[in-house]
Amino acid sequence: MADDYYQLLGVSRSADAKEIQRAYRKLARKYHPDVNKERGAEDKFKQISEAYHVLSDPESRAQYDRFGPEFRQYAGAEREYASQTRSGGGSGGRTRARPGPSGFSWSSAQGAAGPGGASVDWEDLFGDVFGSMRGSDSEAELELTVEEAFRGGSRTIALSGPDGTRQTFDIQIPPGVLDGQRIRVAGGGGAGRQEGGTGDLIITFRVRSDRRLRLNGKDIELDLPISPWEAALGASVSTSAPGGPITVRVPPGSSSGRRLRLKGQGMPEPGGRPGDLFARVKIMVPPSLTDRERELFEQLKRASAYNPRTSS
Repeated sequence: MADDYYQLLGVSRSADAKEIQRAYRKLARKYHPDVNKERGAEDKFKQISEAYHVLSDPESRAQYDRFGPEFRQYAGAEREYASQTRSGGGSGGRTRARPGPSGFSWSSAQGAAGPGGASVDWEDLFGDVFGSMRGSDSEAELELTVEEAFRGGSRTIALSGPDGTRQTFDIQIPPGVLDGQRIRVAGGGGAGRQEGGTGDLIITFRVRSDRRLRLNGKDIELDLPISPWEAALGASVSTSAPGGPITVRVPPGSSSGRRLRLKGQGMPEPGGRPGDLFARVKIMVPPSLTDRERELFEQLKRASAYNPRTSS
């Protein structure tokens, strides 16, 4: 193995035997193939188990510290292991062990066998850890509109459990929840083993922007449609926002794209500073003109020297 054994276990090179064993127990609980069915978990388990078998034995650890990952070749450990294998040394397991990297193998029935052929009994190493184990956590995403995220509230969702059964959960949405925020629903995960507790359900919120409302962190941006004369003369414009109706003061001479800030009217944050609301000006023209409107626009055309293509 090219990986550093100390890094695999997450310990320093000066770690004592108890530290190494604690680190191994923690990782073995996480990656043991009887517990973790994710892709790559079994390989990870084999790697950390080999690292433990080498570092937990003073003689093999000393050789590893001296020669590095190829310590068996340089220190003659590989030849000794081959000799022991030919003489009948084995894992001692009740089921046939599958070969692992660098001569390491593991057996789900009995335990693990390391480079010396010595068997490790899980009951001896872990006690009742694998007999009583907390269930795994489950994860799901919940999509919200900007208005739903702003207001908060509750939502009932249905999810399929590991056994295919449907479970319903009442999810409490905190006001002002942001995209990517997570909450934990206690007891919503996988069932535990024997006396182990049930895992939790982890909900990740996804806040969906739309054509009118967009979320940027805690700030909300909305489009503010106004008429050409409101843009030119200025106006107080009423519109709807996630928090309810608002009035936006449009300064005279506002062009499309201008952003008007309403401080503190963005996403709420209980106990903290709320975000801001930005109204983006969007000048709209009538789709059709009455005779009088056309006449007035023609008069404006003749009277005005303004040219938007040459004016800065």
